[in-house]
Amino acid sequence: MDVNAAVAAAAAIAGVLTGVIAVLAFRWSEREQKRPTRSSLHTDAVLPPGVDTVLSVLRSSAVVLDEADAVVKASSAAYALGLVRGGKLAVEPMMQMARDTRRDGEIRQVELDLPRRGTGRGEALAVSARVAPLGSRLVLLLVEDLTEARRIEAVRRDFVANVSHELKTPVGALSLLSEAVMDASDDPEAVERFAGRMQIEATRLTSLVQELIDLSRVQNDDPLEDAEPVRVDELVAEAVDRCRHQAGAKQITMAAGGAADLRVWGNRGQLAAALGNLVENAVNYSPARTRVGIAARSVNAPGGDHIEIAVTDQGIGISDKDKERIFERFYRVDPARSRATGGTGLGLAIVKHVAASHGGEVTVWSAEGQGSTFTLRLPEAGAARDRAHQQSVRHERAGGAGLDEEAGRSTPTSPESTAYETLPAPEVLP
Repeated sequence: MDVNAAVAAAAAIAGVLTGVIAVLAFRWSEREQKRPTRSSLHTDAVLPPGVDTVLSVLRSSAVVLDEADAVVKASSAAYALGLVRGGKLAVEPMMQMARDTRRDGEIRQVELDLPRRGTGRGEALAVSARVAPLGSRLVLLLVEDLTEARRIEAVRRDFVANVSHELKTPVGALSLLSEAVMDASDDPEAVERFAGRMQIEATRLTSLVQELIDLSRVQNDDPLEDAEPVRVDELVAEAVDRCRHQAGAKQITMAAGGAADLRVWGNRGQLAAALGNLVENAVNYSPARTRVGIAARSVNAPGGDHIEIAVTDQGIGISDKDKERIFERFYRVDPARSRATGGTGLGLAIVKHVAASHGGEVTVWSAEGQGSTFTLRLPEAGAARDRAHQQSVRHERAGGAGLDEEAGRSTPTSPESTAYETLPAPEVLP
C-alpha cells in the first residue's frame, strides 16, 4: 500500500514538473519570436507608424538606415539614381553624414556631384542630400536631384550672357560709326560709306530684337487658341517669297513640290515664321549656284496622319557634334559665317518651339560637305483638330488643367526623306 502511494506521489510530481517545463518552453518560444532579429530590422515593421506612407509620396529619393548602416527602406527613385546597391548606401559621403547624424543627432545638408550610372562621358549628377534622425535608432536620408534645375539655370545664364553680347556688338558698332561720321563731316563719300554700315548694323539689331520677341511669344502663347486650317502650299510660297532676294543674289535655284492640297492645324503666323526660318537658313548656308528644295507629303502614323515639310540644301553640312546643339538658342555652327549672313542663332530655336507647341517636331539629317535636310513634322489638320478638341474636353473636366506641351526633339532622320527625293514635279522658282 505504501509502495503504491509512493509511486502515485512520484507520478504526480513528474506530471507537475512536465507541465512547468512545457509552460516555460512555450513562453521562451514566444519571447524568441517577438525578439527583433537582424533580418527583421530591414523590414517596414521597424519604421514608426505613418512614415512608410509619407516616404511613398515624397518627390525626393528617400533612404532609411538602421544602426548598422543597413538600408531599412528605400524608394524606387533612390535605386534609379544608384544611391542604393546590394542593400547598402553606395555613396560614401552620404554614409558618413548618416553616421555623424546618428552620433550627435544634428541635421545635415550638402550638395554633391555624383557620377552618372551607365554613361562613359563623365557626366555628373547634381544632388542635394539632407540627413536627419528618425527616432532613436534610424536615420532618414532625403536626396533631391538638382541636375535639371542646374541645367535650366545654366541655360538662363547663357541666354542672358548671349543676349548681352549680341546686343553689345551692333550697339558698339553704331556708336563707333556715328563718331566716324562726325569726324568725316566734310567728306561726303566717307559719310555715305559709314552711313551704309550704320544701316547694316541697325538692321542686324532690329532683327535680333524681333527674333527675341518672336521666341518669347512662341514660348508663352498657346497657338491652338487661335488655330485654323493652314494650307501648306501657301506656307511654302510665303517662305520662298521671303528668301527670293537672297537666293537671287547668290543665283540659288529654289524648287517647291510634293503633294498638293495639304493642310495643318495651328497658328498661321507661327508656322510661316518657322518654315521661313528653315528656308532662310538653307539659302544663307548654301554656296552660290546651288539648289534649295522644299517638299511636303502626308505620312501615316499611329496617332494620326502627319504632314512633313522638308527643306533640303547643298550647303556645307553639319557635323555630328553640332547636330546635337543646333536647336539651342544662339548656338552657331560657324559663328564667323553667321555674322557675315546676319544670323542671330535664334532661328532654329524658334522652329523647335513652334513645332513642339503644335504637337510636332523638327528633325535634321546632314553630312559635312553634302548639305542638310530639315524636316518639319506637324499633325494634319483633321487629326490635330480632333486632338485639340479632346484636350479641351479633358481640360474642362479636369477643372482648368492646361494643354500638354510636347518637348521638341532634334533626332536625325534618314537621307531618304530629303526634299529632292520627294519632288515628283518640282516647280522652279526664280
